[in-house]
Amino acid sequence: MNFIDTNFDYRNDSVCGDPDSDSPKLYEHHKYLWNKQLPCERTLKLEPLTIGGKYGRIVLKNNLHSNLSSDRMCPHFDGKYNGKFNGWLTDEEREEFKQKVRTIGGHIVFPAHKKNGFTINQARGVNRKISDRFDLTLECIRRFYDNEESPLFATLKNYEDFFLLFKDFKNYIDFFLLQDFVDYNYKVKFSLPFDNFVRSPLPQNVEEYQEYKNHTITLLDLRNTRISKVKNALHTT
Repeated sequence: MNFIDTNFDYRNDSVCGDPDSDSPKLYEHHKYLWNKQLPCERTLKLEPLTIGGKYGRIVLKNNLHSNLSSDRMCPHFDGKYNGKFNGWLTDEEREEFKQKVRTIGGHIVFPAHKKNGFTINQARGVNRKISDRFDLTLECIRRFYDNEESPLFATLKNYEDFFLLFKDFKNYIDFFLLQDFVDYNYKVKFSLPFDNFVRSPLPQNVEEYQEYKNHTITLLDLRNTRISKVKNALHTT
């Protein structure tokens, strides 16, 4: 593979409507991007594997950890929370947002299977202090590497072996091409005001929703640009 269309919407490659479950193209792109040497000086080798028959769930079998699965990083919130955000965006804005979060820049991989409770993907979705937001998830991961408490600390601790593959937060960020989600000191850039997980993670008005959308789209565009620059890099396959 020598090309990834960073504008491609993986919903168009999904039978069930959830690319993280069954998009072959998404999983091939994850394989291409993350089959490389880790900070621990071992090489991660990924291979898509379908579980549950021909039309089952796809995961990434690998040589260093249990199966990994794709996860959409940033929620758009549309149609959720009893329609709280209905009408807060125009039809065009809503569709742009939905499309952008389903490009390759909007996806990452986490351990696929439950381990003493929720997976990381599940936990960040159901935790009311996170509400699936990736910036808040990333702050929890940063704190985990510093052994600091956060709303996701117990869940992340269950997958300590996965995070130790990257040694520290900086290496984790660099490995997954997330540099635009942090500042020069590797502190997380938040999409909404942050007060140590006290306030609701959800936008509280139209202005905040617009701010969240615009900041998220900007970050995903920047990550897509980074990904496009490595499309011809050498990877272990």
